[in-house]
Amino acid sequence: MNITILDDYQNIIEALNCFEMLTGQNVKVLHQSEKDPIKLSTLLKDAEIIVLTRERTPINADLLSLLPKLKLISQTGKISNHINLADCTQYGVAVAEGIGSPVAPAELTWALIMNTVRKIPQAIQGMKEGQWQTNIGGRIYGQTIGIWGYGKIGKTIAQYAKAFGARVLVWGSQASRLKAVEDGFEQAESKLAFFRTADILTLHLRLNESTRGVVTELDLMEMKENAAFINTSRAELIETNALSKILASGKKINVGVDVYEAEPIYNKDYPLLKMENVICTPHIGYVEKNSYELYFAKAFENVINFIKNTPTNIANPEVI
Repeated sequence: MNITILDDYQNIIEALNCFEMLTGQNVKVLHQSEKDPIKLSTLLKDAEIIVLTRERTPINADLLSLLPKLKLISQTGKISNHINLADCTQYGVAVAEGIGSPVAPAELTWALIMNTVRKIPQAIQGMKEGQWQTNIGGRIYGQTIGIWGYGKIGKTIAQYAKAFGARVLVWGSQASRLKAVEDGFEQAESKLAFFRTADILTLHLRLNESTRGVVTELDLMEMKENAAFINTSRAELIETNALSKILASGKKINVGVDVYEAEPIYNKDYPLLKMENVICTPHIGYVEKNSYELYFAKAFENVINFIKNTPTNIANPEVI
């Protein structure tokens, strides 16, 4: 069958061990992201199956209406807001869901925490420019790490923090806070107390209608001077323009981000890249060799099972 894999930015997918699962199929890999539905539909005009690289391409009626040959969308990782499942069902397109892992995102989050607090990238840049010890960072030990969202990733971050001698303070749903307490950590009395207390604050929430914009400009303004704010979850969790307004206001916080409202970013003059107190990574939370093997192996397995007429992990089985 005609299979198209979208958004392989690193030209890595064909080098994965699991890619051999597609041997014998007609496979095309796209390396550049295309957001315009009409232009993308031209690239996908012969596709019967598309494999998505996480959430890099939105799937909705605007695109689906232009792809009459499409039968299956195989998702790497879990389905999120980038796929309109109702639209897929309306157009008779099955959606196969993959699996995820908290390991790589948690490790990237901790790396951002360490780099943001210790200000390692700035020190490296200074050395590249012929300077020596241009700044001074902070430490993790003895600090209060605020974790909003105590799911798989949040729990992992809590254990990292414990190993580094930090105090862990959790905010989120009542159930997640109670679970954190059961695990020996503290829950914040309120969202206000959470933002005012944390020395390092990291977000680990799923994006949905109830969490969109849940972090407001007022919340960020309540943070301590020189506190660190880390976001490796979704940019849309933060109120539109709130982070940039806070940073432009002169509020002294350090920021580490891996996610953005519009991706990919190729603009070297993107405002956050110009700020000394901000560290940016290009949405690499899950971009790691073992994670790719895990995610794509499941996505390809779902593809092969669909071709064999034994579909697996279909999120809208009514179209089968």
